[in-house]
Amino acid sequence: MTGHRDSPIQPARMHHWALIVLVFTACMAVCLPVTAIPLPGALSLTDGAPASPVSLSIHANPSEAHVGDTIVLNGTVTGIPTIAVYLYLTGPHLDPRGVALENLNIAAGRGLFTTAPVKMSEGTWTYEWDTAIIIGNLKPGMYTVTVVASPLDRLRSNPQESAMVTVNFTAARDTAAKTPQCSLLPVIALVFGAGLFSAAAGKRR
Repeated sequence: MTGHRDSPIQPARMHHWALIVLVFTACMAVCLPVTAIPLPGALSLTDGAPASPVSLSIHANPSEAHVGDTIVLNGTVTGIPTIAVYLYLTGPHLDPRGVALENLNIAAGRGLFTTAPVKMSEGTWTYEWDTAIIIGNLKPGMYTVTVVASPLDRLRSNPQESAMVTVNFTAARDTAAKTPQCSLLPVIALVFGAGLFSAAAGKRR
């Protein structure tokens, strides 16, 4: 009677699986403690200081003016290193997206903005708005000037990165007092010219 002998393949398979379990256990023992080690935070260009939020301000002087007056707009900008800020106007009969301060007929956007240079050392800006030389019809009423840090119109700009100021315009200053004096000049010139003509005609006779 022949006795049963184990196949030589079985011990080899058991040795193979024992080696896999040993390697896996060793990896877990080495890798798990690493996950508990706190990693340093990401480095910042501001030496670890948290970034300041973008903040803008705007003031108008005067805020009550006649159409044709010059309005001085100024303000500050912090939290962003920029060389210029962007201004646009909204108000009666204007495009709801806002318009450039020099041209009321074209909506702001696509590069059509009023820009004011920023003094980067101080974070301040100033713009003199001469309403006597703008393109378009600035009618009496309440208008809003908005300053933004990026060249985006009212519908796309971030309200957190903008500031507004209102300016109330009344009708242009009355120049009727100067009109009679100016209207006399053509009459005087005509009389003077007629006198010269009469004198010349008399000499010819």
